[in-house]
Amino acid sequence: MASRSNTHDRDAALNRALALFWKQGFHATSLKDLEAALGMHPGSIYAAFGNKESLFRMALDRYATQMAAEQARIADEAPGILEGLARFIGGGHPVARGDLPVPACFLAKTTLDTGVDQPEIRAALHDLLDRSEAAFADRFRAAQAAGELSPDADPDRLARRLQVELTGIGFYALRPNRRGAARQMAVDLADDIRRLGDAGRPGTTAWLA
Repeated sequence: MASRSNTHDRDAALNRALALFWKQGFHATSLKDLEAALGMHPGSIYAAFGNKESLFRMALDRYATQMAAEQARIADEAPGILEGLARFIGGGHPVARGDLPVPACFLAKTTLDTGVDQPEIRAALHDLLDRSEAAFADRFRAAQAAGELSPDADPDRLARRLQVELTGIGFYALRPNRRGAARQMAVDLADDIRRLGDAGRPGTTAWLA
């Protein structure tokens, strides 16, 4: 059984690998880059994580786990389901935060990295993207069940729209000097989600009816 110290060191190394891959992409990250970032020799990296592709897939999983935990934390503190989702989009999601390696979802950025052609990575990436979209749909369904969202709304359609808009904002944010504007767009998108709950009120226009 691994000691607590060894587990902590492995987790810290995986977090550093995630930050590096997120910033540079899969192919642009060399083994030398990983050695420097993780503070480990090649043999130790292979023993702990396998090859670079295996480490990248672990980084994808770590990212998805972290984002799911952040979304759940924010949802637990919000007074309603739509408000919880809006707070995540407007403050907890990478397109809205300023403390992350790249102002775009790591999954979306990896999708844009057309050089990543390894089938195992592609399969893992598509699975995580599907799970992310499904999680958004589950939030919309929960809001519908709670009476926050019109029974005529389509949770799956809303989830697809949300994922597409977040990906677009993240792509825009990767351009020079666009980070501030992208964060404002994330805030605007969060407000659009809040307005979904007001769609039936006079004078209110829903983001997606």
